[in-house]
Amino acid sequence: MAATQQQKGEAFRALHEGDPFVIPNPWDAGSAKVLEGLGFKALATTSGGFALTLGKRDGEQTLEQTVAHVGMLSEATDVPISVDLENGYGPAPEDAGRAIAAVAEAGAVGGSIEDWDRDEGRLYKVEEAAERINAAIDAARSLDFPFMLTARAENFLRGNPDLADTIARLHAYEEAGAHVVYAPRLSTPEQIRAICDAVSKPVNVLAFAALGLSFAEIAAAGAQRVSVGGWLTYTAMNAAVEVAERIRDEGDFSGLVTPAETEAWQLG
Repeated sequence: MAATQQQKGEAFRALHEGDPFVIPNPWDAGSAKVLEGLGFKALATTSGGFALTLGKRDGEQTLEQTVAHVGMLSEATDVPISVDLENGYGPAPEDAGRAIAAVAEAGAVGGSIEDWDRDEGRLYKVEEAAERINAAIDAARSLDFPFMLTARAENFLRGNPDLADTIARLHAYEEAGAHVVYAPRLSTPEQIRAICDAVSKPVNVLAFAALGLSFAEIAAAGAQRVSVGGWLTYTAMNAAVEVAERIRDEGDFSGLVTPAETEAWQLG
């Protein structure tokens, strides 16, 4: 029997209260189903990976397209799904609340709101950003099932790697009600540890190859949750491009995977 949204919400909340865990980022329903089949207990969307499936750049997709995407992932899988909602698809606090309500209706039990305004190319002032998190939390609290809100401080992604300011922002967001805090693109164990020691909420950390840390090392620095953003999408696309280039340039089809080699990730 399929899990209800109430059960998914409770399971997602429980994951944040137990041992550290990895929440990988599928880019479509097929990849979501494969990751579920590999045993991951929750999934998070990637705005960049999803945009690629639409032939768009990260940030060009609409809320309506994201909602449809969430609906497909929710229908394809039976695990909790958290959604990358960028800045809530609008500058006003009510935009953030509207985005939370929309993806919750589509089946999500978690979502993230960031403090970067893509339209104006600026970080929101802390007070603005906290107000937007508060509006998102109000929307989450109005639901009849648990919904985990993640607040993102984008400093390290946006050319402002100021650790003290990042911690101040995350403090403001947890005071505004965020359940999880997240500063993408931290690059050292010391930065991860400083943030985890400074806040009281579970911390999500973005893993990527250049970080050079294993899951165990990231968890040892204090992270509760580890995601991979769009990196899985780009890894898959790079592999496809390499094989396609060999087909184009050499007429070489040897890189194509045979059915027998897909047994580890069959959809079932």
